[in-house]
Parts: sequence; C-alpha cells; structure tokens
Amino acid sequence: MNTRFSALTVQLLLAVALSSSLAFANGGGDDAPAKPNCPKGQVFDSRSQKCLRQTSSLVPDADRTDYAYRLAKGGRYEEALALLDTLKQPNTAKALNYRGYATRKLGRTDEGISYYLQSVKLDPHYAQVREYLGEAYVIKGRLDLAQEQLQQIKSICGSTTCEEYQDLAEAINDSSQT
Repeated sequence: MNTRFSALTVQLLLAVALSSSLAFANGGGDDAPAKPNCPKGQVFDSRSQKCLRQTSSLVPDADRTDYAYRLAKGGRYEEALALLDTLKQPNTAKALNYRGYATRKLGRTDEGISYYLQSVKLDPHYAQVREYLGEAYVIKGRLDLAQEQLQQIKSICGSTTCEEYQDLAEAINDSSQT
C-alpha cells in the first residue's frame, strides 16, 4: 500500500509542478503581476510599470499599440481607436490590424477589412491579421474568401494546430451551421 501511495503522491506532485510551470509560462505566476487596466485617457507604460496619460511622449508606440489591442479585447473599442490615433508611426502591420479589429467590432466591417488588407500588404506572414480578415469575410458572408485566409494561415503556421487557424476554422464552421 505504501508503494502505491508513493506512486500516486509522485504523480500528484508532478501534475501540480507541471501546472504551476504552465501557469507561470502563461503569465499566471505570482512573479508576473497582471498589467493594470488604466483609466480612460491613460495607457500602460512597460518601462515605468505605470499608467500614464496617453498624450505623454514617454510612452513608446509599441506600448500604445499593445494597450490599444488590450482595450479592444476588453470591449473598449472607441478608446482603442483613440489611442491608436496617438501613434507616431500608425502604419505598422500590428497597428493596422488592431485598428481593423476595433472598427470591425464596432460594426464597421468594410472599414475593418480595409485596415486588415493594409496590414497584410505590410506583413503577408502575419497570421493574426489573416484570422481577423477571415472573420470579417465570414461576417460579410464571403466564406470563399474566409477559406482563402484559412489556407494562408495553414501555410504560415505550417499546420492546422495554431490558434489563428483553429479560431478562423471555428468561425467558418459556426457560420455554415446557421
């Protein structure tokens, strides 16, 4: 009985250790505090680890862009667009993708598609923009164009296991069933 108990204990400890390391790798560890949600008109600055006014020249475009995406993912689309308007270099693949995402979520799908297409021109191997472009095509009922983006993502990722491929495949499948 002790041998069995020891084996179960070892398996349990191994499972706990593995899940802890996965949580840490995903930013869930105690050593990696979550970035705060800044009040409206402010942006999180990664250097100072504080919320600063979005008009501050101290906040680099990379932080502005990343925080705008965070705002959009949190449903704060207008704030995300206002923050993207403060970029010194607004014509990057990432910034245009996030602008497309926020405008699409506001119901301005055609405008979102135009931003996605600009992003694709800047970086044709950017899987996330292809996922979002495909989702916009699903909204427009253009499953043929969504499927084209799905194949592009498969080529970029080298398989069908990446998150972007799976998310777009699910959106296409869900639209086919309704």
